[in-house]
Amino acid sequence: MPKVIVLDDEMIAAMQGGDESALGIVIDRYTAYVGTIVWNIVGGKLNEADAKEIISETFYTLWKNRSKIQRGKLKAYLSSIARSRSLNALKRANQEVSLDDDFVGIMIPGPEDDAVKKEEYAALRKSLDSLPEPDRTIFIRHYYSYQKISEIAEKLGLNINTVQTKLRRGREALRKELTEGGYFIG
Repeated sequence: MPKVIVLDDEMIAAMQGGDESALGIVIDRYTAYVGTIVWNIVGGKLNEADAKEIISETFYTLWKNRSKIQRGKLKAYLSSIARSRSLNALKRANQEVSLDDDFVGIMIPGPEDDAVKKEEYAALRKSLDSLPEPDRTIFIRHYYSYQKISEIAEKLGLNINTVQTKLRRGREALRKELTEGGYFIG
């Protein structure tokens, strides 16, 4: 009887060893997660077939770059690929990305980004970690998972205006901290 792969790290190791069945398990386990990210970005701008193609591209890219996945990072890696593929699809379709214009100009790096982007990501991550709760959660849900403000408000039991205010204050705090650290000028 074949070994049942349960943990993400086991799936990563199996994929890195060339086990395609591990990719199947990842697809089964994370399609809904990836689909939510994709649809939160492209929903209403691209059709369902385009969204499904982006989801497929996400898993194909995961398989193609399986040797780069670090243990404990599978979910983050998938979300990074899904965001990147979704944003690229919007650009190809000449659609605007629905992020606020004044958001800090540092996006979370994808799998192919270089050391400079990783350093910027580390600075952004440190800044995000310094935000108090629920501000940090709101910021990550909106800018990282691309959840709508109304959805965040509902899930956290907050007023929409409160969520908007916390996002604005979070952007200001991050901009200040990243500017002082030399990571953002603007």
